[in-house]
Amino acid sequence: MSGFWNGKNVFVTGCTGLLGSYLVKELIDQGANVTGLVRDQVPRSNLYQGSQFEKMNVVQGALEDMQTIERALGEYEIDTVFHLAAQAIVGVANRHPVSTFEANILGTWNVLEACRRQPLIKRVIVASSDKAYGDQEQLPYDEDMPLNGKHPYDVSKSCADLISHTYYNTYGLPVCITRCGNLYGGGDLNFNRIIPQTIQLVLEGKAPEIRSDGTFIRDYFYIEDAVKAYLLLAEKMEEKGLAGEAFNFSNEIQLTVLELVDKILKAMGSELKPRILNQGTHEIKHQYLSAEKARKLLDWKPDYSIDEGLEKTIEWYREFFQK
Repeated sequence: MSGFWNGKNVFVTGCTGLLGSYLVKELIDQGANVTGLVRDQVPRSNLYQGSQFEKMNVVQGALEDMQTIERALGEYEIDTVFHLAAQAIVGVANRHPVSTFEANILGTWNVLEACRRQPLIKRVIVASSDKAYGDQEQLPYDEDMPLNGKHPYDVSKSCADLISHTYYNTYGLPVCITRCGNLYGGGDLNFNRIIPQTIQLVLEGKAPEIRSDGTFIRDYFYIEDAVKAYLLLAEKMEEKGLAGEAFNFSNEIQLTVLELVDKILKAMGSELKPRILNQGTHEIKHQYLSAEKARKLLDWKPDYSIDEGLEKTIEWYREFFQK
């Protein structure tokens, strides 16, 4: 540990989510004073596994409420913001586009506008997504490609990403943007996602289900590597003059959905066969990232292989369902 976070006043949105829960715990372990924005009570969140949450400040509120965000930033004298909260499920976005736009687009400009008005803010990290690139002919995606979302979730991320650039280019807000592959790890309670859903079904002795035809290609990025990436970027923003930059983070290993499910079945010692539902709609078929910029500018690399990450994830869910 570098000691960088000791005594820093950090504000985190989305702290009961997968990434937020791990990030908050690591920040507290490194001595930061963490304040989290919490909209809904999520009692089974990974945030509450362990004792770190007892040391954080909780502000009740939603991204759509800028006054609450602005008050929190001021009263807790925040210098660092991690904006992670979002409506993150593609299927939900397709069914409910307006609420997704409100959370992901309006919510992002509320956070950034509140940050712009606070003189103590030194660094802001906004979680975008590989989905912000939309569907590109050239693979892997790099940070110089245009943001080209076409469907509700992808568009919400393209817009939030562009708004973040606006606040840097127009107002000089020290903001960086992260674009990660599909995050996975113990603590993801969205059981319609392929990894936790597959693990749950196998533990119940049921055949896993693949909504698409199984050929869609994605990055799968382990949560502990993501936390390391976010913290490293925030630590190096001032030192390397990175404000206004976007960074892809990925282990640069691409898998089809069927290959991923087969890996999970093998790791769990299961002989079940997946059911191919072939129901995927409004999703990008092939999508994966180049992390060359992060490797060169930040000297970053992931610590976990896909197999190591899946082993840790499976173990987390085994314990979770036993409880």
